[in-house]
Amino acid sequence: MAPRALIIGAGFGGLAAARALRRAGLSDVVVLERADDVGGVWRDNHYPGAACDVPSVLYSWSWALNPDWGRRYPTQPEIHSYIRRVAGEEGLLDLVRTGVEVVGAAFDDASGTWRVETTTRDGASETLEAEILVAATGQLSQPAFPRVPGHFEGPVFHSAQWDHDVDLGGLRVAVIGTGASAIQFVPGIVDRVGSMTVFQRSAPYVVPKPDQAYQPRHHRLLRRAPWLMRAERRAWFWLTERFNAALGGDSAISRPLLGALRLGWRAHLRRQVPDAALRAKLVPDYALGCKRLLFSNDWYRALARPHVDVVTEAVVALEPHGVRAGDGTLHEADVVIWGTGFRATDFLGGIKVTGRGGLDLREAWDGGARAHLGMTVPGFPNLFCIYGPNTNLGGSSILNMLEAQAGYVAQVARGILTGRARLVEVKPRAYDAFDREMQGRLSRSAFAGCESWYVDGERITTNWPGLVAEYRARLARVDWDELEDVS
Repeated sequence: MAPRALIIGAGFGGLAAARALRRAGLSDVVVLERADDVGGVWRDNHYPGAACDVPSVLYSWSWALNPDWGRRYPTQPEIHSYIRRVAGEEGLLDLVRTGVEVVGAAFDDASGTWRVETTTRDGASETLEAEILVAATGQLSQPAFPRVPGHFEGPVFHSAQWDHDVDLGGLRVAVIGTGASAIQFVPGIVDRVGSMTVFQRSAPYVVPKPDQAYQPRHHRLLRRAPWLMRAERRAWFWLTERFNAALGGDSAISRPLLGALRLGWRAHLRRQVPDAALRAKLVPDYALGCKRLLFSNDWYRALARPHVDVVTEAVVALEPHGVRAGDGTLHEADVVIWGTGFRATDFLGGIKVTGRGGLDLREAWDGGARAHLGMTVPGFPNLFCIYGPNTNLGGSSILNMLEAQAGYVAQVARGILTGRARLVEVKPRAYDAFDREMQGRLSRSAFAGCESWYVDGERITTNWPGLVAEYRARLARVDWDELEDVS
């Protein structure tokens, strides 16, 4: 009997996996999506100014290049539209069941299948079964809310749950957090608000974004000469791989490249923030690369506006009419917006997963998540993570990583389909060796040495320490010697 596959999540990763599994010969592939539409992070993050910081020609599926991007760095509506269009053209929308949230997944030892517990908004529950389970929930799907005591009487929302019904015109707005989302939505709303207080725990490095709008002649040229689009994609890939090498600790590249970026950041800051006191607040206290490098042409300019105040004191409480800072000051506000990012290290957040013999995945990941090649864990047969532990990038397009993972899962699924194996797990020695390699390399990378969302306890659990090309090569052909059939 041909194996059935269930995929959790209909973002870039889940849809890529669905396509790869169908092309591998699986006819029974179902994608479960808790929201009412596909798109993942690009469906949820519709705040003002939402856009990608990877060039559009690279931030697209390799099998669906798009000559009609409106900008070099695409906006959220355009990316979401691209995902929906391509998924429709590939027949993937027919595989997606929306409005279905996965709350648990348990491996049944007797039948050798995964039993997946689901629920809908109206409270209906259902148990689905499949031989193959793919978790494509992503690293940026669960908004992070710091534990801040107190209660605020006005509207409060997270950037990933933007409330467009709140008219910010003329209001006093408190923004908590200065990460990748905040540097986009703060400039996006700064001209509308009456005043703004930005609470900064840690200053980011922000460099200029070489963005531009594409004209109709550009689209016509790429449609007539698609090789130019492929050449541009290769050029951007090469450039971003140099950045990946620098972040990974390649000393021949890291010192000059990161040094040049630091000079660019400093010039950008000095050019857009004339006030020395404000500039001093915006200087990071860690080495460039240890946290995510951000790209914006108007972040610093927005913070320099006369009706914007940057507060570096810790947020200690929400009060009915404002935000209390660590120095005792109450900063009055009409609206509070969380720009505090995501629970990136809480992989499969909210889903209880149990493997063979009732092994709990949370217990297996006590001390920090890890997976062989970022995808497989001993004791959890035929379970694969897409965008799992140690597969995030500090630079370049994550879509290249997701496509490599989808291809790997499809190869294993093909092996199951043809009878090579039935219940596939990574061998413990391969699992342990990969983790030792990852933590050793990451300890020498730019990601080490500061607190960031890359870190869970003492371990860097999110990031890949090398080049995308290396990762793709390691996944291009399944090494069956690293795997075992536990049926």
